Amino acid sequence: MHLSGGAFYLISQWGICMCGIAGFCNYSIDYTQNEGYWNDILINMRKSIAHRGSDNVGEYLRKHVGFSHTRLSIRDLSYGAQPIIRNIDGAEYVIVYNGEIYNTDDLVPELKEAGYIFQTTTDTEVILYAYIHYGIDFVDKLNGIYAFAIWDAALERLVLYRDRVGVKPLFYALKNNTIVFGSEIKALFCHPEIKPEIDMESYREIFGIGPARTSGNGVFKGISEVKPGQYAVFSRAGFTTVQYWGLESRVHTDDYRQTVEKVSFLVRDAVRRQMVSDVPVCSFLSGGIDSSIVTAVASDYLTEKGVKLNTFSFDFKDNSIYFRSNAFQPERDRPFVDIMIRKYNVNHTYLECDERLLAGLLYTAVDAGFAGHGGY
Repeated sequence: MHLSGGAFYLISQWGICMCGIAGFCNYSIDYTQNEGYWNDILINMRKSIAHRGSDNVGEYLRKHVGFSHTRLSIRDLSYGAQPIIRNIDGAEYVIVYNGEIYNTDDLVPELKEAGYIFQTTTDTEVILYAYIHYGIDFVDKLNGIYAFAIWDAALERLVLYRDRVGVKPLFYALKNNTIVFGSEIKALFCHPEIKPEIDMESYREIFGIGPARTSGNGVFKGISEVKPGQYAVFSRAGFTTVQYWGLESRVHTDDYRQTVEKVSFLVRDAVRRQMVSDVPVCSFLSGGIDSSIVTAVASDYLTEKGVKLNTFSFDFKDNSIYFRSNAFQPERDRPFVDIMIRKYNVNHTYLECDERLLAGLLYTAVDAGFAGHGGY
C-alpha cells in the first residue's frame, strides 16, 4: 500500500479555492475625513495579497472601519463580489470572507422563512444573514473552512472569525487603539501603524520551532492570529477572543462494522460537500492513500453527472532515472498515479519541474511563505 505524502486538495478552476481579506478599525479616527488616503491604504493591502484571487476586488470605508477584498470566484461568478453590504432595520452590516461553507443549502430555508431576501447565490451572503439573524455565536452552525470579518454598525463592533481547525489564515495586530487584519501578514505591513519588526519571541519561533509555528503567533513582533475555533471582537470596550469550538476526546464504543460504515460515510460526505462550485473542479493526485481516496470519491460523484474530474500530479524531471528509495519516500509516486488514472474516469495532466526552474522560483517561494504558514 502506497503511503506517499502528496497533496490531496480538491481544487476549483485550477487553483486552491481562496480569496484575500484585509482591513482596519479605530474608534478614535474618522477615516472619512481623509478618505482618499485611507482608501489607498486598503487598495495597497488588497494588492499585496492579489495572488489569492483577482476575479473581483472591492473596498469599503466608513467613519471607523475599512475593509478590502480580492476574490477568486467559486460560486455566483457574476454577483458575488465583496464586500457584501446589507442594511437591516436602519443598520449597516458588512462582510469580507475567504473560504467555503459546505452546508449553505441547509441554512438558506430558515433564513428565507425569516424574511431575508437573497440577492446572490454565494455562501458569503448566507453567512452575513445568519450572523444578523442568530447573533454572534451563529458560527456553531457553519460546516466549512473560513476566515471572515463582519462589521456590525448597529453594535459598533468588528468580529473576526476563523474555522474550527484553522485551515484559513487570519492575522491581526493591535497598536495605538487600531486593529489591522489580513489573510496574510504582508497585508498588515501596508498599514502605516504596522512595521515588520522582530524580537526575542520571533527568534524562538524561527530557530526553536520553525518551520512549524506556535498557534496564535505571527512570528513578527506584535503580529498574532485568530486561533482555530475562535472569534475575536473589537469594540469600544476593547478586544476579546472567544473559543467557540474545541476538539474533544471521547471513548470509542462502535464495533468494527459500525466504525467502517461511519468512517466511509464521513469521508464520502466530506468530499462531496466540497464539490459545490460554479467552475470546474479538479484534484492533486499523488498516488498516495489520501489523494487517491479523494480522487476516487470525486470522480465517481462527477461521473454520475456525466462529467470527468480533472487531476494533476507532480514529479521532478528524470525522477525515474535518479530516484533512490529512502525512509521518507520508499517508492516513487508515478506508478501509483498511473494505476489511479487507468481505473478512474479522469482527465489527467502530468506536471514536471527541473532543478533550474526550481532554483528560479526560490524568491517567489520565500515571498509566498511570508503568509506565515497560515494555510491557504
